[in-house]
Amino acid sequence: MSSPSSPRPSPVDAFPTLTSNTQSETETVLLRHIPSAADAAPGLSKTSHMQFLVRNLVQGFPARYVSQDASQPWLIFWTIQAFSILQVGLDPGNKQRIINKILAAQHPDGGFGGGPGQAAHLLPCYASVCALAIVGRPGPGGGWDQIDRKKMYDFFMSVKQPDGSFLVAHHGEVDVRGIYCLLVTATLLDILTPELVEGTSSFIASCQTYEGGFASSSQPYYAASSSSLSGNDPPNPPLRLMETPRPPLGEAHGGYTFCALAAWVLLLPFHEDNDEKAPQIDVGNLLRWLAMMQGSEIELGGFKGRTNKLVDGCYSWWCGGAFVLLEALGVAGSVQGEPRREEGQSQEDKWDDADGQHPAGGLRDKPPKNADAYHTLYCLSGLSTAQHRVSPDSARREQIRSSWDGTQSHTPDLKISESRLPEGIRQNIFEDALAWTEEEGGSIVVGGAENRVNATHPLFNLTITHAEGLMAYFYGQELPPRVPAGSKKR
Repeated sequence: MSSPSSPRPSPVDAFPTLTSNTQSETETVLLRHIPSAADAAPGLSKTSHMQFLVRNLVQGFPARYVSQDASQPWLIFWTIQAFSILQVGLDPGNKQRIINKILAAQHPDGGFGGGPGQAAHLLPCYASVCALAIVGRPGPGGGWDQIDRKKMYDFFMSVKQPDGSFLVAHHGEVDVRGIYCLLVTATLLDILTPELVEGTSSFIASCQTYEGGFASSSQPYYAASSSSLSGNDPPNPPLRLMETPRPPLGEAHGGYTFCALAAWVLLLPFHEDNDEKAPQIDVGNLLRWLAMMQGSEIELGGFKGRTNKLVDGCYSWWCGGAFVLLEALGVAGSVQGEPRREEGQSQEDKWDDADGQHPAGGLRDKPPKNADAYHTLYCLSGLSTAQHRVSPDSARREQIRSSWDGTQSHTPDLKISESRLPEGIRQNIFEDALAWTEEEGGSIVVGGAENRVNATHPLFNLTITHAEGLMAYFYGQELPPRVPAGSKKR
């Protein structure tokens, strides 16, 4: 029984089920973590979290992580990006160890595997390249020049499917998370081409469910190239992809939704204006679904990944971070120059400070679970999106545009593909990715400056500095210094 001042529990309509019982049990646990009015505002235990990360990086991960043997680049990325968000730098020795470990996972036929000697896979390609963006550098042994971009591109094309989707690995499944990882990797390394992304926007649009979020995939349907065989038709006519039906497979999910939406934003440079036949997504329905994924007061405003599921700290990034991406589609947040909310505490701050933190360091799904590397990063990433407003800035875009040199690239003699990318699209890819800017004076940090974390790039989940460094190098560009944010948005 809750007191009059306690948050109201979720209703069961006098018809309890296994799901509602689990929800009630979770709310009871969360109630014990709500600070009273007499308590000081909870703070971010940066030192404890840093010690948790250092133990994993230096001493090695605990034995329970043996199940993550095929995710070694991810373990590294989760750890070092969490350091970046916590404003912690790494020493040269540990940076080199990480570079060597990542390069050992590069497959001889292209791409990166989950560890040395493992098959190439789209997901560790993202983790590996992003890890190298954080700790790598140009030159011998620096990691950047050791990435075989030509073989990486060939691997990407080898897993491309007729409907615009991609297998995550040879003989693997189709998954929008793999598409997101591929597009981030190709964007960072300057290997996006029209043939690589042909049909991909249509596939992503087909994954949106009736709820508004996105599923992992959709079902393609094929028809013969001709309705009947004539004397001139081949005995086995090629299959033709049908535009409809292409029903989504599975239910809307926070992780799939973020990846699908981010992939859609990364593909915007390839979308032609005023093309009535171009694929579309239902942005309004998506916005509604994302809002419905945020829990109630008794759930401390945490996000859940699916309808009728429990809140989980990682969705503060996968769902909370998706709101930020909508600004690239014209869904405005706070108006530029208008003060952001200053009173009270953001719901995501409440979750991370009260429920997300483990007493021994690191962050977690929810109490009473243990902390782990995955949740530590994505809880911190969600906190970063709650603290900072990062959005496309027209002034920064103009700066990048004015300094663009179309004659430059990292390796002008490297022929990635027969499909030539128009220079205007290449420039737009670069501008779109790096025009994201943190609004000056727009941060909301609850509990004092000691709780502040670094802003992270909404598309890549890298700090903007790390994203700029890697992209400027591979695109052969020199980025101009940033002007103070607060200019008119595009």
